[in-house]
Amino acid sequence: MAQLGFFIGTERCVQCRACEVACKSWNGIEPGVRWRRVLQDWGGAYPEVADRTISVSCMHCEKPACAAACPAGAISKRAEVGVVTVDRNKCIGCRSCSKACPYGVPRYGKSGRMQKCDLCLERRAQGKEPACTATCPGEASKAGTIEELGRMAAQRSGARLAGDTLPALFISGRPAGESWLPVIQSLPSR
Repeated sequence: MAQLGFFIGTERCVQCRACEVACKSWNGIEPGVRWRRVLQDWGGAYPEVADRTISVSCMHCEKPACAAACPAGAISKRAEVGVVTVDRNKCIGCRSCSKACPYGVPRYGKSGRMQKCDLCLERRAQGKEPACTATCPGEASKAGTIEELGRMAAQRSGARLAGDTLPALFISGRPAGESWLPVIQSLPSR
C-alpha cells in the first residue's frame, strides 16, 4: 500500500494563500469553508522574534481517528494510495469525526455534512499535482509518497508531524515538526 501525504517548507511559505484559493476553486468549495488553511505562529522573545507560516489540510493519517469514529462508515482510507476520503452521501452530520480528529480537519458547510481534502485524487489520476501544490509560487508545498516526503524533509532539516494517528505531513523550517502540533490542534472545526 502506498501512503501519500504533504510536505510543507515553512521557510518558503510567503502567506500568499494561493494554495487556499486553488483548493477552493478546484473543488468548488462554498464560501466560509476552507479545506486548506494557512496558519501563522509567532515565537521567541524580543529582540529575537520570528514568525513561521504553515499551510495545512487533511493529514491523511495512517491510522485515521475520524474513520474509526464515524458511525455511518462515511470515512475510509483508500488502501491503494493511503488517502482518507469521505462519502458525503453517507455522512449523517453527527460530527463524531470532528471530535475524534486531533487536527481539526473535518469541515462542515450548509449541508451539515463533513467535507475535506482528498489530495486531489481526480487531478492525480490525470497525472497532475494537487491544486494547492501546483499553484504554490514559493514551492513551499509538495505532495508525494511518505518515502519521497521523508527524503525532502531530511534534506531540509524537517520532520514528520508526530501523533498517534501517524499524520502524513512533513514540515521543515522548525527544529521539529512536532512543535507545530499545538498550533494545528487549536483550529476550530467549521
